[in-house]
Amino acid sequence: MGSIQYGSGDEIHIDDRALAHLKVVIATKLRRNESFTLSWRHPDGDTAGRSTIWLHPSIPLRFTFDDVESPQLNVKWIEGLMHSASSSGGIHLVDEVIDSPES
Repeated sequence: MGSIQYGSGDEIHIDDRALAHLKVVIATKLRRNESFTLSWRHPDGDTAGRSTIWLHPSIPLRFTFDDVESPQLNVKWIEGLMHSASSSGGIHLVDEVIDSPES
């Protein structure tokens, strides 16, 4: 379980694989000097519910991963996250979409 440290707030715990994909999307948006929201459901073990934060290029941001190796990235998942990042609702962290083999 990785985490995002945003500004002086609490750590946000997110699965390492999901966090690796989010990092790509968030870094791309912030590099373009774009602000947006990030929403997620709290993981098991945390207080039940969901949260949303406003991400802005001027606020310090740190990604911490438990896994030493970077996972292979799923381009379709990144594209979906980028699409939601550009919407008025911001990024909604959703489960990874895995293409099923065609029959």
